[in-house]
This record gives sequence, structure tokens and C-alpha cells, in this order.
Amino acid sequence: MVHQYKLNGYNIVLDTASGSVHLVDEVAYDIISMYKEKSRDEIVSEICTKYKDYDDVNEAEVDECLSDIKALEEGKKLWSEDVYEQLAKDYKNNSNVVKALCLHVAHTCNLNCSYCFASQGKYQGDRALMSFEVGKQAFDFLIANSGSRKNLEVDFFGGEPLMNWDVVVKLVEYARSVEKQHNKNFRFTLTTNGVLLDDDKFDFINKEMSNVVLSLDGRPEIHDHFRKDYNGNGSYDLILPKFKKLVESRNGKNYYMRGTFTHNNTDFTNDIIHMADMGFTELSMEPVVCPPGDSYALTNDDLPTLFEQYEILAKEMIKRKKAGKPFTFYHYMLDLKNGPCIYKRITGCGSGTEYMAVTPWGDLYPCHQFVGDEKYCLGNIWDGVTKKDVQDEFRSCNAYARPECKECWAKLYCSGGCAANSYHATGSISGVYEYGCELFKKRIECAIMMQIAEEE
Repeated sequence: MVHQYKLNGYNIVLDTASGSVHLVDEVAYDIISMYKEKSRDEIVSEICTKYKDYDDVNEAEVDECLSDIKALEEGKKLWSEDVYEQLAKDYKNNSNVVKALCLHVAHTCNLNCSYCFASQGKYQGDRALMSFEVGKQAFDFLIANSGSRKNLEVDFFGGEPLMNWDVVVKLVEYARSVEKQHNKNFRFTLTTNGVLLDDDKFDFINKEMSNVVLSLDGRPEIHDHFRKDYNGNGSYDLILPKFKKLVESRNGKNYYMRGTFTHNNTDFTNDIIHMADMGFTELSMEPVVCPPGDSYALTNDDLPTLFEQYEILAKEMIKRKKAGKPFTFYHYMLDLKNGPCIYKRITGCGSGTEYMAVTPWGDLYPCHQFVGDEKYCLGNIWDGVTKKDVQDEFRSCNAYARPECKECWAKLYCSGGCAANSYHATGSISGVYEYGCELFKKRIECAIMMQIAEEE
């Protein structure tokens, strides 16, 4: 499968299965688009007619281009065979270790964000804090079910995990006390709205947290529109100095500013640029997850604007990098030369199999976005996964699980997409979240273009 597109003055041809990217001129771009559907004589006629005013476009040049394209095809750089579908099934079915947990240490929050998918941290249920005993058992469950895998990951999540800070500290200390005897190495992350950050927490976070995700939606008026406290006050002025201090104390590394954009700020590039201008360089901005009837839900009419915004962002990032002021955008992080490996490309995120979320009561869910939906409760940290049929649903999720995915040029970049987004959009984890697919494909097009620009 071949995907062709034009962006920022580049004519780009992508071979899906091999991952080969070709930068071509207008003539070659047109010939490639006709190569599989038309005869040599038809291609020569159409190209010579279209480019009749160009002295260097003639029958001999078209034949030379056709020969080059044929060589690329024979070299498996264009229209290469996709041989990964069965591997996707085999890899997922043979994966029986848990490598990461999302620990919901707090089902409560000190902010009252109206767009919160987790219902202000309650996940459609009761407010609760995880006890040390439950957290300890979660770590024991992870160790016991991780097989021979050494590197394990735990994300302290909420709600707002800093509202249960003492337990977070004790759990990290417990994990460090047992990891060597089990030949494990824990990597911790923390996701926070920043309200409760202080100097004492900075020290512990910088010592123990490999990564920190900080919630900031961008410009003050955008951030404060949704991210308010229970008195209706915006949180921007409170958290910004704390975020700046934390990032500075981490030497500007190992963190992410994570924002959400909605129908209210489809010009979200301005929010990303605002964060960059505030000195933050590791940035992410996600589309809102909410019912389509909500006033802030993204609409089909928003799509052209969002596509344009992604292009504006990519061009701005190129410009700033050349000026010596680069920043990273999570969705444009793409290594075309060294990874990720084919296993990750075809199997997906591992939710429900390699990765699970743990509630304050010890229940297991496929990921944080399923927490509170009882039919997707997998079991608990004492008994393990007891609903194998539910887990098997997630085990079947991969880049080839849906007919639409099989015919999509981006499948080896999205790995089949997010099961939770599919479920919330269609009612089934095997459904297709078409809106998210369109945004993802645009981001990949931009990311590839940026790689090309860097090579010039």
C-alpha cells in the first residue's frame, strides 16, 4: 500500500509496509499515482500532455521514471507486501505478562474540571483514596505477573494523586525495598494538576519519578475556562509558577505539559505556542474525550480547522528549531530510522493484557478510561484476572483487528488506535473512532514532513 500527500511544498510518498518515505518531484508524484492503474502508454500520454510546457519532460524521461519506480517496487520500497497480520495475532496471544499498572491512588480531585472524563476523579462512583495495603498488593500482583521481565512501570494517577501523597511515598519506598530481590526495576511516573506541589514534593519527585505529566491547557483564559476549583476560580495563576519551578528543578527534562483542546479552542496551536513561550519544551495537546452532545465536543465542522492547526504547528516547530529554540510535541515524535519495533507497531498499547488500571479498592480494569464501567472489570489484585473473556477481547485488538484498519495506510503508526476511544465513540472496542483516525493521520503526515525538512 502506498500513501501520497503534499504538505509544506513537499511531494511525499509513503510505502506502508516497509515504512519507506520518498520525496519526489511533481512528475514522479503523478506517475506513481497512475502506476498501478494505467498502462505505460497512458501514463506517457497524460504526463507529456500535462507538462507540455516543460522542456525536460518527454517520453524518454517518463520511461526513466517508470524504470526507477519499478526498481523501487522490486526492492520492496514501494507497494511492499504486508506480512504482519498473523504476527499481530501471534504476538498478542503469546503475551502473558503484565508490565505496567496505572495506580488510581485517588478517586477524588481538588479541581472541578467540567470536561473531566473521570467525573472530577470519581469515575462515576464514590470518592476514595487508595490505602497503602491495597497499593502494596498491587505491586505484589505486578511482580508476580511480570514473569522474567525486569523493567516495570507504575503511573500514580487520579483524580489528583497528590491528595494521597503519603501513600505514594510509602508505595515507592516499598517498591524500592523489594525490587532487587525480585530482579525488577521500577520506573515511576506521576500525573498531576499541580495545585498541591511544593518544595518537599519536588525533592521526592525528582529523585523517584522518571517522568511527570503536568496538566496545563495553554493560554490563561483557555485553561481557566474549564480547570476551576470548587469555588469557581481558575487555577492557571496558582499552578504556573509551581510548574515552572518543578521543570527547572528537573533541568527541563523528563516531564510533559499535557493539555486538552475542545470546540472552544480549535486554534489550539496558540495554546501550545503559549506553553513554549513560557519556557516549557516537552508538550502534548489532546483532543477532548466527551459525549458528542456536549457544548465543547469537537464537531465535523471543526476538522478543517484542526488539520490546519496541525500544519501550522509543524511549520512553527521547524522554524523554531532552525532558530535554536526547539520544543517537542508528543504526537510529532516519530523515528523513521530506528523504531519502534514491529511488535509495538502491530500489537497496540497492551491495555487489558500488558497494562491495567487499579482502583482504590483493588479492582483491575483494562486502562484508566474504562474504570467505573463494571462490564470491563477484569478482576482484582488478589485473585488476578478472572474475566478471561473480557481480556480476550482486548487481546484481539491490534493493527489488523478491524476491516477499516487493514486498508489504512497509517495502521503501523497507530497500531489499531485506542480501544477506549473506539468504545466511547461506537460502543465497542472493535469499533472505529473515525474522528480520532482523521486527526491521527494528519498528525503523522505532519510528523513525516518535519523529518523530511530536517534532512534537507
